[in-house]
Amino acid sequence: MLNLKTGIDSLTNFKRQSAEYITRLQKSGEPLVLTVNGKAEVVVQDAEAYQRLVEIAARLEREQTIAAVKEGLADVAAGRVEPAASAIRKIAAERKLSRSRN
Repeated sequence: MLNLKTGIDSLTNFKRQSAEYITRLQKSGEPLVLTVNGKAEVVVQDAEAYQRLVEIAARLEREQTIAAVKEGLADVAAGRVEPAASAIRKIAAERKLSRSRN
């Protein structure tokens, strides 16, 4: 988690003392916001913390996908489905879309 008291510094300071900053990033595991002219521009973190973040994001994405599939299967089991062609016709009629013929 970003610490607002110690987690923001200038890119200039980071460039001047990069070894010290990298050691701090590795020890804390917390990200660091680097600013240019007082404006947040980039976020840096050590590789291990980044890998954990990527793994958490991937796990959440899988969980959301699984939940969506389960919801779809529940809809099928409950009979809350209709053929694609009739669903498309229904949506087209609701939105007053005409079918173009080429």
